[in-house]
Amino acid sequence: MRIFIFFSCLTLTLSASAQQRIPGSRPNIIFILADDLGYGDLGCYGQQKIETPNIDAMARAGMRFTQFYAGTTVCAPSRASLMTGFHTGHTPIRGNREIQPEGQFPLPDSTVTIARLLQDHDYFTADLGKWGLGYPGSSGEPLKQGFSFFYGYNCQRLAHNYYPDHLWQNDQRVALDANKTGDSIYAADLIHRHAMELLRTQADRPFFLYLSYTLPHAALSVPHDEVYAYYVRKFHEQPRDEATTPKFEKAAFEPYPHAAYAAMVARLDKYVGEIRAELERQGIAGNTLLIFSSDNGPHREGGNDPDFFDSNGPLRGIKRDLYEGGIRTPFIACWPGKVRAGTTSTFTGAFWDLYPTFAQLAGVEKVRGLDGVSILSTLSGDSARQQQHAYLYWEFHENGGRQAVRWGKWKAVRLYVHDKPDATIELYDLSRDDGEKNNVAAGHPEVVRRISEMMHEAHRPDKNWPLLAGE
Repeated sequence: MRIFIFFSCLTLTLSASAQQRIPGSRPNIIFILADDLGYGDLGCYGQQKIETPNIDAMARAGMRFTQFYAGTTVCAPSRASLMTGFHTGHTPIRGNREIQPEGQFPLPDSTVTIARLLQDHDYFTADLGKWGLGYPGSSGEPLKQGFSFFYGYNCQRLAHNYYPDHLWQNDQRVALDANKTGDSIYAADLIHRHAMELLRTQADRPFFLYLSYTLPHAALSVPHDEVYAYYVRKFHEQPRDEATTPKFEKAAFEPYPHAAYAAMVARLDKYVGEIRAELERQGIAGNTLLIFSSDNGPHREGGNDPDFFDSNGPLRGIKRDLYEGGIRTPFIACWPGKVRAGTTSTFTGAFWDLYPTFAQLAGVEKVRGLDGVSILSTLSGDSARQQQHAYLYWEFHENGGRQAVRWGKWKAVRLYVHDKPDATIELYDLSRDDGEKNNVAAGHPEVVRRISEMMHEAHRPDKNWPLLAGE
């Protein structure tokens, strides 16, 4: 299948000084992206039932953000925002769209991803985990979007299976024949082992590792080891009845879903601890910016129960919502000697800020035309010099079409815009109402009017992603 994509209005242009390098050694960059991990799923963000000692230690060693947002509320467009530096009113991918038999709607070949920019500035770049931004052979596959190495799932739908019959290494299909006759090879562990091997072999040159792990996305599937057994006992969980389980969950039936989800988060936590330990062993922790985050809010799929874990913490909503619980994400940055340990930041930022941040670290002084701003001032403790956003914008193309804006203390959500572009706007004062319980739109008509204008100006029509009626 061939798809012709026209993407001419968002071309990046580098300033005349872009080829000049900022003096000093260029740091390594590791971005660890959890999949469907909620704002409240970590101990350092208030989790009471799942133990995450390694990520909590990372937070103590670095900076924990409390007002940071994902690209949007589902996988592909959130990751597209990360890769391109644009919010979802501008990204070339704005939803989860399947391309059969394997893969998703692709990034166009005109895209200059952050991986491509870093690769052009002598970084080794690798993605290990889940891609979801272009089917095999398309313009969007990882090797064509700036990655020197890729290992994992090309297709996010196939990534629902933790015991797949194949993965991809670069552009080659890697058969996992042992999984054809039973659950033998746990793909998440295999992907992590490749990540650790790259850490050991690439330590002598600047690198960008995008570790797009699939944990703890559904299906709830994890080896039934001692950690799993620990959580079965801890929760006093009774097994589910497979006979009454919804049909779509039976392909990967999990009798103890609470224990399975907790064990998946714990496994991800273990990976983080191993990465930090390897950075120390290699002697490169002090020259490596390590960031941990999640692509959107917690899911309610495959038997998962975010209410049991309070996975969204004090926030309203989960995955597929544009309320805070669907898009505000845990975000932790650790860089010994550069990011002050034990600090908390209230900077209001989002995934599209990482492109200019990483570019600046690589020595690219300015990239024009992005929606993001570099957060390097915040990371270095110089918040007074931190550039602020005029506002943040999201759009979501499922469930009738949705838009959201964060403007200072104000948060606005507009639902069902596919059929009614001027649908009523809900307004919340996050300084008093972090849980978005009290819609105060009626008392602030001027704020609502201004936010409506922001929604209009932030949404750039795209024939591939019509959002509003009449597009």
